[in-house]
Amino acid sequence: METYESVLLVKNEVFVFKIPPRTSNRGYRAADWNLQEPQWTGRMRLVAKGEELIMKLEDKTSGELFAKCPIDKYPGVALEAVTDSSRYFVVRIQDDNGRSAYIGLGFGDRSDSFDLNVALQDHFKWLRKEQEGEQTPQQQLDLGFKEGETIKINMKITKKDGSEGSKPRRGGGVGGGGGLLPPPPGGSRLPPPPSPQHAPSPSAIVPGSANSDWGDFNSASTPNQQQQQQPITPANQQNWVQF
Repeated sequence: METYESVLLVKNEVFVFKIPPRTSNRGYRAADWNLQEPQWTGRMRLVAKGEELIMKLEDKTSGELFAKCPIDKYPGVALEAVTDSSRYFVVRIQDDNGRSAYIGLGFGDRSDSFDLNVALQDHFKWLRKEQEGEQTPQQQLDLGFKEGETIKINMKITKKDGSEGSKPRRGGGVGGGGGLLPPPPGGSRLPPPPSPQHAPSPSAIVPGSANSDWGDFNSASTPNQQQQQQPITPANQQNWVQF
């Protein structure tokens, strides 16, 4: 598969300086350079192509390559910060034949050097994750249902009045969910009892009349009333006991 080139950072103005040989292990100092007279001024591009990272110094107008610096790690030998400033670096440039030299690289603003540091750190962090992912391949998760497995989903349905309720189940009968059954269609209702205003008065009922709903019940009397109304005769005096 073809690998595409991506530009990580572009700075339109950088300065290149000639630096003296390194005399000690304490590191380079920008104060030892002739900062007032840079040897070259142009554009810097940080380009990544796969795992390869190259800093290219180019002419601002024509884009002609002035020098390039392959960077295999950061911080490292290819790009090293000076000890007395955050705007200057020592860069190891190489040609196509493998010959190398060290030059000084400077930015006019500290924010430009900060952007360079962030771009370099992000690239090598991404590269480290890619290498770790190749060494430990991820196991593919089987998210399919096994034979006989089911899934249960609880759904909340919002009613028109804004309240929430559960969706009723289909096929529920008596005893299935404890719900009330609707009344049967076409059921008859008993008429209400007559009000006292429409109830017939006893005086209006005539015994023996055809229109009377009471029949002969008005003429009937209880056994106690018949005994009180029965006259005392010599025939029934025998039932009395004299004290």
